[in-house]
Amino acid sequence: MTRMDKNFYDAFEMPPGIANALAHGLCDDPFCWLGLHAVAGGVVVRAVLPGADEAEVVLCTPEQQRVPLQRWSAGQPLFGVFIPDGQVTTAYRLRLRQAGDWSEIDDPYRFPSTLEVSALASFCAGTEVHLHHWMGAVPLTLSQRDGYRFAVWAPNASRVSVVGDFNQWDGRVHVMRRHPAAGVWELFIPGTVAGQHYKYEILTEKGERLLKADPMGLWQQSSPSTATLLAPEPVQMVRPAVAMDRGKPLSIYEVHAGSWRRHADGRPYSYDELADHLVPYVRDLGFTHIEFMPLAEHPFEGSWGYQSTGLFAPASRFGDWQACRRLVERCHEAGLGVILDWVPGHFPHDAHGLRRFDGTALYEHDDPRLGHHPDWDTLIYNFDRYEVRSFLLSNAVAWVERFGFDAIRVDAVASMLYLDYSRKPGEWLPNVHGGRENLGAVSFLQAMNTVLYGLFPGVATIAEESTAWPGVSRPVHHGGLGFGYKWNMGWMNDTLNYIARDPVHRSHHHGELTFGLHYAFSENYILPLSHDEVVHGKRSLIGRMPGDRWCRFANLRVYLGFMWAHPGKKLLFMGGEFAQQSEWNHDVGLEWHLLAHPEHRGMHSLVRDLNGLYRRETALHDQDCDAAGFAWLRVDDAAQSVLAFERRSATGEVVVVLCNFTPMVRTHYRVGVPADGFYGELLNTDADRYGGSNVGNLGGVTADAWPMDGHGWSINLTLPPLATIFLKRMHS
Repeated sequence: MTRMDKNFYDAFEMPPGIANALAHGLCDDPFCWLGLHAVAGGVVVRAVLPGADEAEVVLCTPEQQRVPLQRWSAGQPLFGVFIPDGQVTTAYRLRLRQAGDWSEIDDPYRFPSTLEVSALASFCAGTEVHLHHWMGAVPLTLSQRDGYRFAVWAPNASRVSVVGDFNQWDGRVHVMRRHPAAGVWELFIPGTVAGQHYKYEILTEKGERLLKADPMGLWQQSSPSTATLLAPEPVQMVRPAVAMDRGKPLSIYEVHAGSWRRHADGRPYSYDELADHLVPYVRDLGFTHIEFMPLAEHPFEGSWGYQSTGLFAPASRFGDWQACRRLVERCHEAGLGVILDWVPGHFPHDAHGLRRFDGTALYEHDDPRLGHHPDWDTLIYNFDRYEVRSFLLSNAVAWVERFGFDAIRVDAVASMLYLDYSRKPGEWLPNVHGGRENLGAVSFLQAMNTVLYGLFPGVATIAEESTAWPGVSRPVHHGGLGFGYKWNMGWMNDTLNYIARDPVHRSHHHGELTFGLHYAFSENYILPLSHDEVVHGKRSLIGRMPGDRWCRFANLRVYLGFMWAHPGKKLLFMGGEFAQQSEWNHDVGLEWHLLAHPEHRGMHSLVRDLNGLYRRETALHDQDCDAAGFAWLRVDDAAQSVLAFERRSATGEVVVVLCNFTPMVRTHYRVGVPADGFYGELLNTDADRYGGSNVGNLGGVTADAWPMDGHGWSINLTLPPLATIFLKRMHS
């Protein structure tokens, strides 16, 4: 045997079929064969180099000795060489000639695994909450070489490769290392840099090739493009959290980033433009927080962000992920808290997303009775799978840690809690006890709340939960789900139904206003007038109001006054603050031209003043979630459609509120008050500055020693038409 024959034999000595599998990118254990390996009498170096005409090993010695690589077979990209003892080194580079030009690269198969066994174990146990620190594409320096380590979960794949700009999207070049116990694939690729595009090419057990975006990617392309981009590792955000304590005022302005404002050519504002224009606007209106509808990358604009394919990536249609961070920072600088709408309940079918990620139902249930959502034609996360739990827990942590969000609002919690949600008999499967509760989802939500409140002092979580599930905002250790707040969907539905009625019929539906106080303190409630109430034919808020133009605006004014006076924190969707006339349309900006009209400017001023009053008067906010903060003065005056009640602070301050839900002026309307003295009118929604008729009480009234409503004193008032008035004892 000649020396050349021996070198060739040693270089390619391997079981039948392995060389062919390596050459075609089909080997599921490339590290066993590629790179540098000791053999009798020396070492062998093997590499798969598509497109190379020639190749050499450059030994990292003072002499920089070059050893030619031999091709396994004509036309095949597999190269190898035997290097005798005495020249052995673990440090080398590969030199290639392609199209007549020579270049040097590092061999990714000479670098060891850097994944920690403990992290993989936590991932598989469902307790890993920092998956974003090591899964996905993470910038690393190994052996003085910069690059990215890629890691992806695909336990049922036959092979996984990283493909991208750096390898001509060729799945033969960068086949990953499998960690069988965890189902995780890993590869460090030296020389990769931020901004390059990549995906995972997955070979399924059935031989199908899938191209998937990185589920953990921080930076995704906008639709219709679907690649992930390499991003610098973000440092943890320093979070000057804007507290959402129950005793503090909480008034939320809900925003869809893509349609708050648009440029003349139809382009939405970028993150930086929102920081320049949205932030001062919301601060001027007196809101305490901005809530953004989902910002995670989503391909379909019409989903409003609720069908995400890039759960870790801010939507790049508004700018890069760093610009998203800057927007949150600008909110904090203005004293505004920031809430993120988060969707852990379901995800879309898009081919580049999570659906059958490795050819099997991995993130979702295989059985459509558990894994398909009939309302949105989406797929439901498998909350019983520990790895999925780690993925979702880490995602919630990442939005707070990386971007500084002060609160997470969880969408469609009811759809997560019930196995029969929107399903007919026979279309769902009961739990192990025969019930309809999704026990995996319950456990996940409890874990999510425990993790977030444990890791981030001052953070808050909010549930959009539309049923009577008990203890949504009760701590986990007391048997609850552990949320900080719950949207009060019952209050919203009842009161919107009431205010849409002609005032002549309201006396027969008085309970729609008062029923909410029977349960107002069973949870920590937020009163939501959200985006869902101004779409799909429901009309805008002003569009729901009955009567002529003056009455419609007056009805909305009395209603907003009632809302800001009512126990519970406040949420108003964009456009409601100036009485947008049309239903919300996600494809266009708000109707800002309406502010040229006095009625709309008046509504705008009213919302600003309501926020100011709510923040200024402790009685209106510090016991929002405590029954001690509320007392009826007049609950049963259905005949005149009038309500009267007190809001009380923990220190004894009282604000008296009266609402007249008819267009009739009520003169000499007497109501009890807790003490004698002068009661000044703090705010009257019928004031002419808001577009009202300016009927009122000339600034206030003096109490008489006339017992009424359980008090020893009372005041004699004029109630303006379709108006809410706030009064407070100023002096004796």
